[in-house]
Amino acid sequence: MDIINDYYQQASAFCDALFVQPELGFKEVKTQEMVVSKLKEINPSIEYETFSLTGIKTYLRSNKKSGKTMAFIAEMDAVYAPNHFASDSESGAAHNCGHFAQTAIGVTLYNYYVQSQAYLDLDFDLCFIFVPAEEYLDLDYRKTLLTDNQINYYGGKADAMSKGVFDDIDFSVCTHAIGELFEIPTIELGCDLAGFLYKFYDFIGKPSHAGFDPFSGVNAYNMSTLFNTGLGLARQSMKESEGVRINPVITNTDMSTNIIPEHVCVGSDIRCYSTDYLVNLSHKLDRIAKGSAYALEGEVKITTQMGYLPFKQDASLTKIAQTTYDKFHKINGIINDRGAISAAGDIGDLAYMMPCIQIGFSGFEGTIHGNDFKLVDSKFVLTDFIEYLVHYIQDLSDDFNQVVLYKHSYESYEKIIQSLGE
Repeated sequence: MDIINDYYQQASAFCDALFVQPELGFKEVKTQEMVVSKLKEINPSIEYETFSLTGIKTYLRSNKKSGKTMAFIAEMDAVYAPNHFASDSESGAAHNCGHFAQTAIGVTLYNYYVQSQAYLDLDFDLCFIFVPAEEYLDLDYRKTLLTDNQINYYGGKADAMSKGVFDDIDFSVCTHAIGELFEIPTIELGCDLAGFLYKFYDFIGKPSHAGFDPFSGVNAYNMSTLFNTGLGLARQSMKESEGVRINPVITNTDMSTNIIPEHVCVGSDIRCYSTDYLVNLSHKLDRIAKGSAYALEGEVKITTQMGYLPFKQDASLTKIAQTTYDKFHKINGIINDRGAISAAGDIGDLAYMMPCIQIGFSGFEGTIHGNDFKLVDSKFVLTDFIEYLVHYIQDLSDDFNQVVLYKHSYESYEKIIQSLGE
């Protein structure tokens, strides 16, 4: 497609500029400015809105046929990785998850539809949404935003959902980098993601002199040790099919060598593939913690912090994506048998609300979230992969009767999150 190829040099330069301008979630101020500037350059008459401090939303409307709207979603934030070779010297942010490429893909796709006017022939409207804060980090800062009522959730998509950004969207398409080096250009379909939450167990004991009078003390560290032992023994009963991941660490303590420890906080994430089992695991860990404290005559205070819901790729959207791949001969590599992995993303929260697909794309080398991650095949990412997406969106329009739509309210989503927190 000439429009895509002709735009490659501009797209590549924009992509490179984003890579060296990494910003953490809800802080993507310069990224927002860069995206808006580029969108205005492409379409001087553009109308757009902002949300969640740094998010951007704009439409291309055909106003006919199905009356439905598809969102193409791009994530803008970086990861905290101060040792990455292209990290920001002040913030420690680095684009070692590939979100900069997503943003460049979104802008390049927007350029194609504006220049070609092909969106007018689709059976649905297009909406381009650039979302902040997919990475679950920098939580102290986000807590201040939450306290100041600037955000409602730590994750960008969930916060956008709470603000009504997705109320008029019927289904969504997202992309994401595949963190591997491939011999040939490759895409990935059908890869589900785990959900996760955080647990914090504050074990409370009683301090005393560790040499002279350990008999009067209640050792909080021993409670945390018993908890870790019980957790290790409980792993045998955790379903392998759920891809469980638990990583307990001591996050806070007042320990000293000559004092019986009064307080030890153990924090852990819990990951698995289904919401129901996430609740099961949460209760299991709570019972182990309570039993450990009770057995050693102490107390435990439990705090649950919700992360993201598990993500299930929509079957109908994935089926059409596979059909598009089968007849699109510029890409010869595909992964479509990986199943679920234990990584997570806030696309899972949006997928509760509506059908969503996340299409993986290669073109990188190094370890994703590692210090050496970088884009090495921008030609594929910003030309052939864009063309694949154009064909896919057209196939979605042509076979729209095969797309199985559903819609859940934000209120029902909020109830699920609250129940997990409890």
